Amino acid sequence: MRDNVLRYRWIIFWILALGYVLVYFHRQCPAVLANDLMRDLHADGTVMGLFGSLYFYPYALMQLPAGLLSDSLGPRKTITIFFIIAFSGSVLLGSAPHIIPAITGRLLVGIGVAMLFVPTLKVLSHWFRVREFATMTGILMAMGGLGSMISAGPLAFLSDAIGWRNSFYLVGGFTLLLALLVWTMVRDHPADMGLPPVVDENDNNPENAIPLKTGVLSVVREKYFWYLGGWFFFTLAIFFPFGGLWGGPYLIDVYDLDKTQAGAILSMLAIGMIIGSPLLSFVSNRILKSRKKVILLSSICTCIITALLAFRTSGLSITALYILCFFMGMFASAVVAVAFTSNKELFPLRIAGTATGLINLFPFAGGAVFQQVLGYVLESHGRDHTAFTLPGYEKAFLVLFLCAVIAFLFSLRMKETFH
Repeated sequence: MRDNVLRYRWIIFWILALGYVLVYFHRQCPAVLANDLMRDLHADGTVMGLFGSLYFYPYALMQLPAGLLSDSLGPRKTITIFFIIAFSGSVLLGSAPHIIPAITGRLLVGIGVAMLFVPTLKVLSHWFRVREFATMTGILMAMGGLGSMISAGPLAFLSDAIGWRNSFYLVGGFTLLLALLVWTMVRDHPADMGLPPVVDENDNNPENAIPLKTGVLSVVREKYFWYLGGWFFFTLAIFFPFGGLWGGPYLIDVYDLDKTQAGAILSMLAIGMIIGSPLLSFVSNRILKSRKKVILLSSICTCIITALLAFRTSGLSITALYILCFFMGMFASAVVAVAFTSNKELFPLRIAGTATGLINLFPFAGGAVFQQVLGYVLESHGRDHTAFTLPGYEKAFLVLFLCAVIAFLFSLRMKETFH
């Protein structure tokens, strides 16, 4: 029976990991399509900043409900229902005649895919042992990197071939297919299939459940939770605006690249995630035996990366841009696998869903706010015909550098949770 558990849990994991591919695809896809969307939907930089952020605001706001629904309705039902919502948003976005329905579609996508990550971590906490959790989270983040990669070069090629509208219809179809797979194949707990537990379930016994209010208060009263949350907010305020929206226009406007060339460079963000997520988890678990040291070193590297963007905005070689995007994917994104593990280790398993949902507010709030901030900064410096100006990008990336410095300061105050 135990062998059956160990085999079936991988089927569950890979279905949920494919879902996370779509989560990141939806998150990052505006970057290579931004100029096409602005042209066809008649939107300026400020409006496009709002469009991009309307994935992140609902995603952030849904994180606490995601934790609550994971602990009550269950991950399988939660993911299925909300992936159907994401499907409808993708179809609406593809058919949008102007910016208002496009924004509505983006909003629905953000609401729908918001319900994948936290429920997935809840499933992993039942199907995988504690010592396996950081590794599985790292692999999951790497699959997100695959979604980011598909949203760059391959999406640029696809949109050239069939148009951006048909591309959204296609990804909507895949989103619906994943919803059906989750419903038919995923199970919240080995007991749902009559299988023995993988982990010690004492913390998950209903008799030991912590009331919602008590659980939330336990999280928000932990001062180290706020240091970690601040780090999440400002670190992902770098990665999401650059990788998810403004990196593409930057490469096209400043370096005169076409959409496919820009997509190829942005795909290095995904490669950095794919390699970095399991690598940094391994370094944390086996080499440094520390969560804090990995986060601290990553924060230093992110300061260097954003300094290059801010102070050498138009002076980087194409090779340097490839390298820069690779390391941004690793140190400003992949490292969150270690940070989520650190957050989990701050609290008992009984409130794992609530703690994860609350911490997940911060990265997406950062992404939402700073996509709009960068759009405003770029638009305020005017345009050269349809392109944003170099001074605009210099000021926008100076904002990212300041975010990196603040994130580094938060990392100094974190608690070491490795045991």
